[in-house]
Amino acid sequence: MKIKSILLVVLFGLISTLISCQMKSNQPLKVGDQLPHFTLMDQTGSNYDIQKDLGKKNLVIYFYPKDDTPGCTKEACKFRDDYHIFNDLNAKVIGISSDNVKSHADFAAKYNLPFTLLSDGNNELRKSFGVPSNMFGLVPGRVTYIVGMDGKVKYIFNNLFKAEQHIEEAKKILQRT
Repeated sequence: MKIKSILLVVLFGLISTLISCQMKSNQPLKVGDQLPHFTLMDQTGSNYDIQKDLGKKNLVIYFYPKDDTPGCTKEACKFRDDYHIFNDLNAKVIGISSDNVKSHADFAAKYNLPFTLLSDGNNELRKSFGVPSNMFGLVPGRVTYIVGMDGKVKYIFNNLFKAEQHIEEAKKILQRT
């Protein structure tokens, strides 16, 4: 009986710690906020500075859990298939995950992805945007941000399980602006 009580206390403590850590994350980026400046490595191994495109194009920045997984592959391939529409809407598509440069390069080559993939290996950018994790922090979230040419966030779509809907939402918002 004593062992069960100890295990329950330890389990409760672990769950409380996980919930507490999630609650202490940065304030999430909100509609109307200015996009924070960042530089990350892209799939070619080059540094990509967001300033390069800020003010020249609308930005579709999507955070996704992991390269070459079923949902993330569907999402990336839908962005690829509709890439010409995003170009017509003067929008640059940028995918971000914690995968390394080589993983991004392999993913982009395997599926002929024509857009930028950025490596956020330590999840610093994910944290600064306030992208939530799911299932006690075990699964990185899937969030898409639409940023106008003024550098302000125009729309945020957060849905881990409807990967392809991120593209449809992004197109709708860009067509309105």
